Amino acid sequence: MDRWVLHIDMDAFFASCEQLTRPTLRGRPVLVAGVGGRGVVAGASYEARAYGARSAMPTHHAARLVGPKAVLVAPRKAVYSVASKRVFEVISRRVDVLERLSIDEAYMEPQELQGATPGEVREWANRLRAEIREVTGLPSSIGAGSGKQYAKIGSGQAKPNGVFIIPRERQDEIVGPLPVGELWGAGPVTQGKLAAVGVKTIGELAALSEREVEITLGGVVGKQLWRLAQGIDEREVRPRAEAKQVSAEHTYPRDLHTAAEVDAALRRAAEAAHERLLRDGRGARTVTVKLRMADFRIESRSLSLPYATDDAETLTAIAFKLVRYPGEVGPIRLVGVGYSGLEETLQDVLFPELDREVAPGGAEADFEVGVSDHEAGEAAAPDVGEAEGWRATQDVFHPDYGHGWIQGAGHGWVTVRFETRETGPGRAVSLRESDPDLRPADPVDSLAWGDWLDGDSA
Repeated sequence: MDRWVLHIDMDAFFASCEQLTRPTLRGRPVLVAGVGGRGVVAGASYEARAYGARSAMPTHHAARLVGPKAVLVAPRKAVYSVASKRVFEVISRRVDVLERLSIDEAYMEPQELQGATPGEVREWANRLRAEIREVTGLPSSIGAGSGKQYAKIGSGQAKPNGVFIIPRERQDEIVGPLPVGELWGAGPVTQGKLAAVGVKTIGELAALSEREVEITLGGVVGKQLWRLAQGIDEREVRPRAEAKQVSAEHTYPRDLHTAAEVDAALRRAAEAAHERLLRDGRGARTVTVKLRMADFRIESRSLSLPYATDDAETLTAIAFKLVRYPGEVGPIRLVGVGYSGLEETLQDVLFPELDREVAPGGAEADFEVGVSDHEAGEAAAPDVGEAEGWRATQDVFHPDYGHGWIQGAGHGWVTVRFETRETGPGRAVSLRESDPDLRPADPVDSLAWGDWLDGDSA
């Protein structure tokens, strides 16, 4: 009987969690990126994506694309981790074997769908999505196909908040016209090689002969990619061993000869690895920089922190402490960055700026903490600054108003939006920054899942 593999991906997960727990942000272009301006975007709502903003984009660039409507909020890892746990608890009640890929996506191969019709698969997927939405309030998309590759492509086509089925008999029709870059392993270098022989779509790759693939892409990897293009994907869905590291590396078609070229390559790899770290849901203690020189020598250098962190600026600064330049090692053709020593528990550091001292070329860093104070509309205070002891988008509690988050601070005042998932859009209240009743709060409280967090099932 035909197998059905499903891929579920939570829609704009970080931004959706922010809009869920801070109802005033619903329908607004939200950028999850911190509060300082020099980092990268960890998540963008679909309203922000409509302007061209996306994850891993420099924050200042994303904010400029969105313009004055942009709402920038600091990432709240604890909220995303708890929300992820509840989402997968719902899924696990209906699926025996789940292969989690990250904090917000997974593969499934439900036994009950063996030999099912496309309509039955669609109905099953929509029931699961509805249950997740009912229990958590979060949207998701599901793709289904004959293997992992086409299930993954399907979930991309399903977004946002939908289901996309790729029946085996329609694979060529649906997937063939898509860019070859949709396939695993078809990165920029591979796409360039294929484009040189006139291959730009998955269907065109599938139509090549085995010999043509070997000549163009090489043996093992080329054949694997070719088989995926033909819809042949027999990989099993099974629980994954926990990753020991996340990394990203890029091989360049022309050797890097200048420090500026290496700096740009290092930042590219660090940002890509950081995006994967955020999706993994853990922090890293150790940063490794890998270089492959033009003569194929490989050099790896590592440095460990006394604590685990997912702070992009800290990790990138460590990478710049480790990198070497063409003047030292000769022309460079590959630059990679890896994060290891992964831990669930992250530690707040009293002086994080001390680990951000080194910038490209060994100069002193000009890093700031978090994302831009660029806010607008009802979700922003008229005069946003940083009051002593309070941070924009910080979770707070006041006995008279409940749980809320800081929209802005300055001139002795703090503007707080008091709301949680269960309240609906809340009221904004201006308080003296010295108000003794205003205190920091646990971000997880904004989910208002008290019974479930106390151990009750919901």
